[in-house]
Formats: sequence, C-alpha cells, structure tokens
Amino acid sequence: MARVEAVLFAAAEPVGREVLARVVGRDCALDLLIEDIAADLAERPYAITRAAGGWQLTTRARHAEAIRAALGERDASRDLTPNEALVLTIIAYMQPVTRGAIARLTGREVSRDLIARLHRQGLIGRGSRSPEPGAPYTYVTTPGFLAQFGLETLRDLPDLEAMQDAGLLEGESMDLGMPVTEE
Repeated sequence: MARVEAVLFAAAEPVGREVLARVVGRDCALDLLIEDIAADLAERPYAITRAAGGWQLTTRARHAEAIRAALGERDASRDLTPNEALVLTIIAYMQPVTRGAIARLTGREVSRDLIARLHRQGLIGRGSRSPEPGAPYTYVTTPGFLAQFGLETLRDLPDLEAMQDAGLLEGESMDLGMPVTEE
C-alpha cells in the first residue's frame, strides 16, 4: 500500500493501472488495494480519486480555501474566463472541432489567443486537420482536461440534455446536437 501511495503522491498526473501493476506486481488485486488506501485516507485532507484512466491524490474540496490562501496568485492561472469556459465546453462535447465551427456555434470569432491559453493550461491539444477547405486544425481535450475536472473519460461529462432541462444552459447559444466522441 505504501508503495502505491508513494507513487501517487509523487506523480503530477493520474497514474494508470499498468504503472501501478509494475510497482506491486501483476498478481496483486489492485482495485482492493486502492480501496484500502481510500479507506485509510478517509479522515485526511486528500483522497485517492479516478481521473483520466488512472488514479491520483486530490485535495478534498473543503480545503480549497486554505489552498487558495496559501498559493495566492499562482492558483488564479487556472481560473477560466466565461469565454474560455464556453469554448472549452464546446471542444469537450464536439471534439474534434475547428475554431470556425466554434465561432459558428457561439456567433462570435474565437481568437487564437484564447485557444493558445487553453493549450498552455494543458486543457486542449491539436487534433487532425479538418477536411474542410483550408484544412484547419481541429482541437480536442487532453488527459490534463480530464484530470483538471476529475473525469476518468469523456463519457463522464454531464449530459447536455439534462443540463438544459435543469436550466443550466439557458442564455447560451449551444445546441450541440452531435454525439460525444471518446478521446
């Protein structure tokens, strides 16, 4: 247990099953081991969580204010503007998608700077070139996106129809009538 916890503690990104199996051996019941670690961490300020196809140690939400106070401005780089959040949402649900397609959905131009900020934060990456005229790049989410939002796969994204029914998307011009694709 200590070796798995140490690997998770040292890792900057979620650690996959294959890596952990190398640490404890292929015959080890990894899921049971993870459950035991989770139980041991129940009263700690951090927990073991599934994200991006692996596991990672994450701070519990109730300690967010203390972390923000300690990190100060460094944490602000992770905050998304409303435009960035909208573009990131469109990319997550429609990927691979071009800047032009995003602009058509939002009704306004999407700047290269906005795309670059999302890319620098490790939330999106370049996909393949689109077959449309000019062969523009498409954009997709990254494992960093999954980890940042605590998702194991894109299938864990909230259901758009349910969010619309709950009134969470009112005022947004987002009819994303396309299926979610797996990364």
